[in-house]
Amino acid sequence: MTSPIPAPGEPLPHYVSTAPFDPYSVEVMTEEQVRVNQASQLRLMWWKFKRHKLALASGIFLAALYVMILFCEFLAPYNLHTRNVDFIYAPPQTVRLFHDGAFVSPFVYGRTMTLDIATLKRNYADNPSDIQRIRFFCRGDSYRFWGLFESNLHLVCPAEGGQLFLLGTDRLGRDVLSRIIYGARISLTIGLLGITVSFVLGIVIGGLAGYHGGVFDLLVQRLIEVLQSIPSIPLWLSLAAIMPATWSPILIYLGITVILGLLDWTGLARAVRSKLLALREEDYVLAAQLMGAKSSRIIGRHLVPGFMSHLIATATISIPGMILGETALSFLGLGLRPPITSWGILLTEAKSVSVIAFYPWLLFPTIPVILVILAFNFLGDGLRDAADPYK
Repeated sequence: MTSPIPAPGEPLPHYVSTAPFDPYSVEVMTEEQVRVNQASQLRLMWWKFKRHKLALASGIFLAALYVMILFCEFLAPYNLHTRNVDFIYAPPQTVRLFHDGAFVSPFVYGRTMTLDIATLKRNYADNPSDIQRIRFFCRGDSYRFWGLFESNLHLVCPAEGGQLFLLGTDRLGRDVLSRIIYGARISLTIGLLGITVSFVLGIVIGGLAGYHGGVFDLLVQRLIEVLQSIPSIPLWLSLAAIMPATWSPILIYLGITVILGLLDWTGLARAVRSKLLALREEDYVLAAQLMGAKSSRIIGRHLVPGFMSHLIATATISIPGMILGETALSFLGLGLRPPITSWGILLTEAKSVSVIAFYPWLLFPTIPVILVILAFNFLGDGLRDAADPYK
């Protein structure tokens, strides 16, 4: 039976249930739907990121590299500066497991060197009668771990009195693999330090310009336009060239980091400004202003977290640019200087076409550069997709 229609002017009948409200009793929900509805935003992002297999693999690869740089001295077979004068420009050795059909522990064949008098080229030949077993968790070249204490423990070592040049040697007989491992510490950390400088400048300058506007916004936009109109490579070269040659390697390292950060903040500042121009009109910003919150608190506590996912994705894409910038400056001789070693410094050994033709293994430092750049880009794509609520 239907309820009678109330007369004009009378209140509509209504009923209030005193039973406890159960949000999941309105409709039948599966366990998966309940799990999703109860999950936090970070957990939802993680579930979405895991479905991007390439981004997940890239993240694991980069995490392994950054853990590796903490133990460069232990992982490298040789000390950074160890010279093997009897094995200059030695090609990579092959790791073997079997000899004459019988299993042997991982080993390499010893080598004999002959000098071509006509071309002065060193020719190396494997000696199958000289089996040199690779040692693990062994004692080898001494080093100072992070400059704190002396040690000579290595993950991998050549046989006693033998050699282990898995990626060959350079013009001074130094092991290329060991130098690549040591160079990873500089090349990977310079991107993190550079992006820190860039983010501080971009968020502070772009945030103030977008939040306050006016004359300050106008001046910031003109400054950004001037900086972006200057070709990047000549600007890098000019800034790197003004650093005194008497500076220590650590100061050069910090100087290159600051230069890369100073040149990369403009794009981020514009992105932050555009976001804040839209968000500053929201009601919660007005409420914070009425409660007496300062501009720094409103920007840092209420506005920036609103697009933090965009900033994270931007960071993963900007770090490769910093690594390439350091590599380019060091390759041109205007970046880091020995005894500091980076992937860019290692590539200076391969400047000459004739050197590349005779000793192509000197180009091996390009491989980690390419892999790291690709990994950061794939990771950035995955983070951006995971943080986008509309995908």
